[in-house]
Amino acid sequence: MFRFANPEFLALFAVIPVLIYYYIKRNNKSGATLRYSNLGIIKSVKKSPWKQYRHILFILRLLVISLLIIGFARPQSGRSEEEIITEGIDIILAMDVSSSMLAEDFKPKNRLEAAKVVAANFVKGRSNDRIGLVVFSGLSFTQCPLTLDYGILLRFMEDIHIGMIEDGTAIGMAMANCVNRLRDSKAKSKVVILLTDGRNNRGELDPVTAAKVAKAYNIRVYTIGAGKLGEALYPYDDPIFGKRYVKVPVEIDEDLLQQMASITGGQYFRATDETSLEKIYAEIGEMEKTKIEVKEYTRYKELFINYLLLAIMILLTEIVLAHTRFRKIP
Repeated sequence: MFRFANPEFLALFAVIPVLIYYYIKRNNKSGATLRYSNLGIIKSVKKSPWKQYRHILFILRLLVISLLIIGFARPQSGRSEEEIITEGIDIILAMDVSSSMLAEDFKPKNRLEAAKVVAANFVKGRSNDRIGLVVFSGLSFTQCPLTLDYGILLRFMEDIHIGMIEDGTAIGMAMANCVNRLRDSKAKSKVVILLTDGRNNRGELDPVTAAKVAKAYNIRVYTIGAGKLGEALYPYDDPIFGKRYVKVPVEIDEDLLQQMASITGGQYFRATDETSLEKIYAEIGEMEKTKIEVKEYTRYKELFINYLLLAIMILLTEIVLAHTRFRKIP
């Protein structure tokens, strides 16, 4: 980017045509004459090849004037820069890995595999947010702490599988684990997205009590109940007939999940298939947007000194030539 800080000085270029006009007018006038008794000697003197360059002094002087005018106009080169100010959100994804998540009502995947795919897409759509992952069934532990390295987080998410923890559904302990990860956070917004397909039946901590603790730390909880209405097909390995499916009732404690979300200022959602689960994560993403403020500005560097130095060099050259090669005989 290039600009003149004082472009009004460029109006001085109007003087250049005037100088050229007077220079041409002066050179068209007849010069002085000398009287010689014998011109033979004068005629025998060879003409200097430098005569054809006699106008170079005037050209150099015009260059000096032009460069000084440009210097007075203060040329500047600029570089545009952006300052991005973000207020990130800290998010913990809490995912149920109990055996009931094997139910295949989120065809063609089971509930866990569908939840992993949708959660991974949610992570890929975020930026400048720290995201962590907590898994739970009969117990709860942190699969990945809060991080901005989404690649690492997604690899940890891929490693989630049924049976990695003893079976059960400890929603209260999962919430306690999430709160423990977020309680010291300085983020403007602290969020837990808890997905489960069952009822709390394990753990020492009641989910409602855990939600109240989350509220005390300004943590907002979004709860998701995963499972179709009624019954769902559950794979069963029969030692005689091999893999077969049995219908099991879908039992989600929606009242509890709604209460937990309400206590913390969050919201409860019900996902009956992968498409609805995607919409839920998208809706939560819209509600929990990261604030990004972009300030654009330009830094300018003064260039007039370059033009001034060049003008001085040309002026010195013009003076030297005027007193040597183009020196006039009185």
